Amino acid sequence: QIAMRAIALCFKSFLKPEEPLIYCNLGRTQFAKKCEEFGLYKNEAGYFNREELNKMLSGEPSLITQAASKLKI
Repeated sequence: QIAMRAIALCFKSFLKPEEPLIYCNLGRTQFAKKCEEFGLYKNEAGYFNREELNKMLSGEPSLITQAASKLKI
């Protein structure tokens, strides 16, 4: 049953608050720290966007770093 649920998560575009922990294979505190570093938050309905999670897991630069690099001082 757990394997079927994990496979189903790969096809959903928005994940409920507990599902990203399974999708990312991270503990609650590790996931919260990664989200904070990457600037990833829940939407208004309380769901995480799977595409943004994929960017975070692939090692792309965070949204915060991308925005900071565009600033001119």
